[in-house]
Amino acid sequence: MVASDPPDEPGRGGSVIPAPVRQRTTEGVCRTGRPWRIRAGDPSLDGTAGVLAPHLRTGAGADSGEIVLALDDVPLKPGAIGVQPSADPDECYRLTVEPDRITCAARTPQGAFRAGVTALHLLAETPETACRVIDDAPRYAWRGLMIDPARHFLALDDLRRLIDLAALYKLNVLHLHLTDNEGWRLHIATRPALTAGTPHYTADEYTDLQEYAAARHVTVVPEIDLPGHSAAALRAYPDLGTLPRPSWYPVDAPFPAPLDPADPHTRAFIVDVLAETARLTAGAFVHFGGDEALGADEASFTEAVRLAREALRVAGKRPLGWQESSRAGIAPGDIAQFWVDVPMMDLPQTQEELDARPDLLAAGHTLARTKALTRFFAPADGDLDRIVRGGGRVLLSPQSHLYLDRPYDPAIVPPDQAEEGARLGFAYRPRDVRHAASWDPSSYGVPPEQIAGIEATLFAEDFQGFDDHTALLLPRLPGVAEAAWSPSPPSWEEYRGRLARQSVLWRDRGLAALRSTEIDWH
Repeated sequence: MVASDPPDEPGRGGSVIPAPVRQRTTEGVCRTGRPWRIRAGDPSLDGTAGVLAPHLRTGAGADSGEIVLALDDVPLKPGAIGVQPSADPDECYRLTVEPDRITCAARTPQGAFRAGVTALHLLAETPETACRVIDDAPRYAWRGLMIDPARHFLALDDLRRLIDLAALYKLNVLHLHLTDNEGWRLHIATRPALTAGTPHYTADEYTDLQEYAAARHVTVVPEIDLPGHSAAALRAYPDLGTLPRPSWYPVDAPFPAPLDPADPHTRAFIVDVLAETARLTAGAFVHFGGDEALGADEASFTEAVRLAREALRVAGKRPLGWQESSRAGIAPGDIAQFWVDVPMMDLPQTQEELDARPDLLAAGHTLARTKALTRFFAPADGDLDRIVRGGGRVLLSPQSHLYLDRPYDPAIVPPDQAEEGARLGFAYRPRDVRHAASWDPSSYGVPPEQIAGIEATLFAEDFQGFDDHTALLLPRLPGVAEAAWSPSPPSWEEYRGRLARQSVLWRDRGLAALRSTEIDWH
């Protein structure tokens, strides 16, 4: 981004997450606890005003404050790093807080919405907040959250609440993991058995969800995970061809045999489901998976990835896959989602090491399985370098920091949430909230021009309900947003002060959260 004038003050301090690029305080204070009304200064902003209004304590009396949305030029210019998920790259805004008015100015409705969200954060400061001018724009263009309704189906209203949460932290992509071994959640008209008798989204429901997200400037990116993670497809269509398992892989291992792209029925199936998903998707991107295709030889895997990419390009979409897809070849501009940045789950290689990991034993792991998984994930060490050398774009989702289904460190779980804290999370090493907030996307050595963006993931293998989603996302998701939007990482002490104030926003929205003892919550 390029500023027309130098920054007045660092953008940190107060309650706003992610921290803006810069802000300067001005004379006076604004009383936040009174009623507020919102007004669109241009007809194109009526929808934005309608989205923000329900989150205000509204009123029109003489004592009420006014939020004004305006289309106007602002000092910062678009220049975010990465791949734009929507057609409009301009999210820049200027927010001006006066004693009785907050003005949200931007060149685009998207920028005005981001400013309005900042206003919601400021109004959570009670009983008053300092008058100020904020100039802001994102560091990275793609700022995503992946949700897993394939494993734990979510009602549309719950997905809408997660879209609202993503928008509250200026995330702009909802990646929906719609297919896996446990279920297939998007109705495909030509393949009705995929969703017969199981919870799923109809075409109309999927369209409605995308429209709801678009009103909050969030792009929905669907994922159809192929050729691995295919058990749900095989239950529906057992005549699909699969590849043989390698002899060294245990029969009780969690991954089914991947689909065989050499089988004519399977080829037609892959093209069909991807083409229909593309037809139903308003955005420019469709994710084809490509991860954990255990048992696929190099030639078969390469053909499956080639077939998926081609099917999506023919359908007018830009394909992306998990980092393993790069092993099938990577061309300039191809997007690969990087996730294996540490030895996979630090898996034990001796029985003594396994006996010291009650989390893995509880998940049913045997030594044969952990050894097989280690062998399977060994090639991941070369994926990131391959993507960069091939001119690809890296969507950063490092497991170490952005896999938010990671358990919490028991040391930071309050006593009244001990049972919940012990239950939540997959078989990764537990971490505290500070760990989740203490990383910089630039630390992976990917040239800035090859970073596609940042995306947190929340896989749902063992979830029991909607509250499990938000209890793992909160309080960690705001730290992801900070890394994706703000120009540089914060200090922990400064950040934890802003994070403490977020609990007001979560309570207002009825969202469950883990009240880490690292934070002095408001």
